[in-house]
Amino acid sequence: MSKSTHWSSKIGFILSAAGSAIGLGAIWKFPYTAGTNGGAVFFLLFLIFTILIGLPILLAEFYIGRKSGKNAIDAFKTLAPNTPWHWVGRMGVLACFVLLSFYSVVGGWVLAYVVHAFQGAVSAQTDFETLFNHTISDPFSAIGYQILFMLLTVSVVQGGISQGIEKANRWLMPILFMMFLLLAVRSLTLPGSMAGVSFFLQPDFSEVNASSVLTALGQAFFALSLGVSAMITYAAYLENKQDLFRSANSVMWLNMLVSLLAGLVIFPAVFAFGFKPGAGPGLIFIVLPAVFQKIPFGGVLFAIFMLLVSFATLTSAFAMLETVLAAVIHNHEHKRRKTAWLLGAAILIVGIPSALSFGILADHTIFGKTVFDLWDYLITSWMMPIGALLIALFTAWMQKRNDVLQHMQQGSTMPPFIGVIWHTALRYLAPLAILLVFANTLGWITL
Repeated sequence: MSKSTHWSSKIGFILSAAGSAIGLGAIWKFPYTAGTNGGAVFFLLFLIFTILIGLPILLAEFYIGRKSGKNAIDAFKTLAPNTPWHWVGRMGVLACFVLLSFYSVVGGWVLAYVVHAFQGAVSAQTDFETLFNHTISDPFSAIGYQILFMLLTVSVVQGGISQGIEKANRWLMPILFMMFLLLAVRSLTLPGSMAGVSFFLQPDFSEVNASSVLTALGQAFFALSLGVSAMITYAAYLENKQDLFRSANSVMWLNMLVSLLAGLVIFPAVFAFGFKPGAGPGLIFIVLPAVFQKIPFGGVLFAIFMLLVSFATLTSAFAMLETVLAAVIHNHEHKRRKTAWLLGAAILIVGIPSALSFGILADHTIFGKTVFDLWDYLITSWMMPIGALLIALFTAWMQKRNDVLQHMQQGSTMPPFIGVIWHTALRYLAPLAILLVFANTLGWITL
């Protein structure tokens, strides 16, 4: 990449990469998945698997990106010329395109709830299940907020790496952490909140079973935006003086911190008012607004919470669009603005059937799934695990071990044996874990 497209600082890259990882998976999916899988024991398993499995793959993507200095497709062409490995990058770019097409739908729901909250539509008298069903089924609301979400995403990405994505993340990520911390403090001061803390942080090992283990493994795998080449794209804008080990470690722990704070906001409040933690995907859209109404200034606090969720959703969307955009413009930065808007429009159009999947297209299914569910299944159950598996195999088996370890030491102050441990985990442990998650997701393992 040209010097003009490099990150302007180490912290800018770390915050942006963390922003890519910290999305709906950390704030929406993690709490309800933990709530239905034993709480604290799930969190403990998630932490262990993120360190052992997620971190090595994240480092592999960082290696491919920085070593090549190219977009997701050209990176593999550079490191493995005249081989079919570039199809891994192509699959990642396609995955980001499709993923953003339906991710923007959920991002639109979040923006709708921000508006609902600030307009006063969320109150003690609100039927929250009806409100949620109307939000996702009304075609004008669903598409309108999806358009707004894509406009916000494109308006940032078209500004470039340092002046667009990095600048936005420098503001959004610190605000997200600070406001989450304040909300967690408020939640922890509620009468009866300690029952929620115990559920979330005091492991009950009797809750451990094969299903919870594999679910935690899958959550750790998806928590860092792995397998779709987004981190390859971001790392391509790095200079060799960046310590990849410390950067990846920072990204992992920032993602873990947000998951922890999300749990400390949600579970103490849920337990304090007698709600069930295993509410599933409706936790933040149906249960949580009801919980906030029982707290003084709950309407304002819920509005702030949903604003934070929208920040996290947008920072992930930036990475998805950048992955596609970088592959299309091939470092021709003068094409960035126009191409970003054209790609944004194309992604929006592809995503419209997903936006309508909960309303007028709810009864139109393909292989028994709505358009939204089909795209979600293809990306999260097939393309992401296959992409991550191939990235691990490419880095650990197809690249020369000494060359990989030598590159990883550039700019690093970590002792060389850390690189050896990472490479060994990437070569053996990560592929086995990915195959287990893949088999479980597809129902090939009977639990």
